[in-house]
Amino acid sequence: MNIQIFGTKKCNDTKKAERYYKERGIKFQFIDMSEKGISKGEFRSVCQAVGGLQAMINEDCKDKDALALVKHITDEQKEEKLLANQQVIKTPIVRNGKQATVGYCPDVWKGWK
Repeated sequence: MNIQIFGTKKCNDTKKAERYYKERGIKFQFIDMSEKGISKGEFRSVCQAVGGLQAMINEDCKDKDALALVKHITDEQKEEKLLANQQVIKTPIVRNGKQATVGYCPDVWKGWK
């Protein structure tokens, strides 16, 4: 397995995902989205794996202005706005090659090999 966890140090679900892998002795790479962010290519790969842009949007994010903006623009513009306002992206994003999840999904991770 080649696990990558995209998230922020303040996100509780990201902390739970890290704990999940640590408890099982599975190595992972943590990418702090508040420092580095997710690249366009990685973002598109995750979108494809999780079923589209809508699954990437965090409806409970603190930045309500950015959320409102992202929700009321065309799909073509959403990708650009989400990449520019990554605080609106749901975390953690956990990748294992071409497989990916958004949010805390231990039931899905159990099936990864």
